[in-house]
Amino acid sequence: MDNLRRTLPPLDPLVAFEAAARLASFTAAARELNLTQAAISRQIRLLEANLGQRLFVRAHRRVALTAEGRDLQHTVALALRQLAHAAQDLRRERPGARITIGADAAIAALWLLPRLGDLRAAFPDRVVRLIASDEDAVCLGAGIDIALLHGDGMWPGRRVDRLFAEEIFPVCAPAYRDRVLASGDLRGLADATLIDLEDEHWDWVNWRVWLTERGMADLPTARRLRFNSYPLVVEAAADGLGVALGWRHLVDAALAQGRLVRPMAASLTTRFAYWLVTAPALSEDAAAVAAWLLTQCAP
Repeated sequence: MDNLRRTLPPLDPLVAFEAAARLASFTAAARELNLTQAAISRQIRLLEANLGQRLFVRAHRRVALTAEGRDLQHTVALALRQLAHAAQDLRRERPGARITIGADAAIAALWLLPRLGDLRAAFPDRVVRLIASDEDAVCLGAGIDIALLHGDGMWPGRRVDRLFAEEIFPVCAPAYRDRVLASGDLRGLADATLIDLEDEHWDWVNWRVWLTERGMADLPTARRLRFNSYPLVVEAAADGLGVALGWRHLVDAALAQGRLVRPMAASLTTRFAYWLVTAPALSEDAAAVAAWLLTQCAP
């Protein structure tokens, strides 16, 4: 964007113009803005000189907008109103009341979002801002108060509290289980479409890792469906497109609703987990929200 200082007219004349245009009177505008009529006239002349356009037709005891003035009024009235509302919102917001949470896409969509209503009810005077990204650097960036991340818990210089351990198991739609995996045998996965997540994090378990850890590295698995978003993986499984790996706590709601089922009992527990990560120095408001989030994982 070009330098606004060079292109925007000064603010005071715009305020004077908006009032005079709305009230169709320099005198009434002066009364509203607690200025003299001469001051309003001077501000309007400055604005007209800045724009190189005549904005009002002056008549005895009244003024009327020119066509150019009418065009400008539409934009100026809206812009000033938006600025006023934005400023008022900021004045009403208590310092420190805005809490920014960074989270990877999986926990943001499948664990945090269903709890946001309860979070807002518990902290009605806080403004919650959610940043969802699979990049740790984004979730731990400037302005982030609380991060919800998957990993080994090693984020130097940060306070780390475990939300929940990592337990992973196959999930699919009930109809898909009945059609393809009715036996409940791990070998049945050879006939299934395996829905996988393409993820750059080395510690995220995919189907190949899961099968190897379960002693099934030799299982032929030719049919694959891949997504780069875990919430899409879960939705694809719920839509009956195949079988996905489900993370306990992330797929609990879909299991409770019956949208997903566990077609077999096998599961895998790793040394990784989901963590609540904060800076060592946290505001009182952010610390209260962080403590509340930890209670959501209490046994």
